[in-house]
Amino acid sequence: RTHVAGSMGPDSGERKGLKTSGRLAGSGLAGLSELLIFHPVDTVAKRLMTHHGGIRGMSQLNEVIFREAASQSLSTKAGSLFPGLGFAAAYKLLQRCWKFGGQPIVRDALAASQGERFERAVGRKRARALLSATAGSIMGVSEVVLLPLDVLKIRAQTNPEALRGKGIVQLFWNEGSSLYRGAGWTVLRNAPGSFALFGGSTAVKEWVFRLEDETEASFLQTSLASVAGATASITVAAPMDVVKTRIQARSADDPKSGLRIFGELIATEGPGALFKGLVPKLLTVGPKLVFSFTVAQYLIAITDRLAGARGCVLCIVYCNPPPT
Repeated sequence: RTHVAGSMGPDSGERKGLKTSGRLAGSGLAGLSELLIFHPVDTVAKRLMTHHGGIRGMSQLNEVIFREAASQSLSTKAGSLFPGLGFAAAYKLLQRCWKFGGQPIVRDALAASQGERFERAVGRKRARALLSATAGSIMGVSEVVLLPLDVLKIRAQTNPEALRGKGIVQLFWNEGSSLYRGAGWTVLRNAPGSFALFGGSTAVKEWVFRLEDETEASFLQTSLASVAGATASITVAAPMDVVKTRIQARSADDPKSGLRIFGELIATEGPGALFKGLVPKLLTVGPKLVFSFTVAQYLIAITDRLAGARGCVLCIVYCNPPPT
């Protein structure tokens, strides 16, 4: 009884299950850590992006960021930056598990079915980065299914009066499909953003650090690759993110379309308004997206190595059973 490497021996299901579980667990842990540490920074960025007009002076900046708590104590101001934490927790954990945990699964599936085509199209050296970027873009687009939680999180951060006195069931029942407003703009943001995030990270690991296997990257190498990918991702997605945020932050009875909001923004605030909130977002690249992306990628790599080692041991035992 013999089995070639990679065939569906008895270790395959267990090995795949270990990989999948590890990828989801690592992504979930990364999302939880990111949420607890960086939710206030996200609130500041969203409030700046949804503020119409310029900001003149520190006094007005204080009012835009802290709103009703602008004249309160420091502790009250700090607490005001944690609105919508329940929606944020549900969204962040599902989002990170979905995208960070799902991307390696989609990447492996693409490599198995389309790997040769990618290599013929762009060469072996570039194929892995392109596969990683494509898988990331697919997961970014499919992430639109989580949009209602993102809408409610942003609304709680920027327009809490619209949610006051309403339960989660009532919100979903009353608003229905309106919670998917901005879905098109979300796709337009996520497709290039996720492409740049995963593709940029893989490119740095392979082309700068010359790693043949991404799972062999050190924590420092993973961190630096994440900085490059996250910076590219946030920058290319910024204009769509501003429009998407304004669509989601408006009240449910506001009839403005995304194109109208985009047109009014350009006409009244200028093209530069498309990058509102970019500086706070880029300032979170190190401690936020890079943090969660690095933690997820590093834990996923460890799990993949362990799954590989376990698979090798099981394969040896299975292929060479002891004499009976």
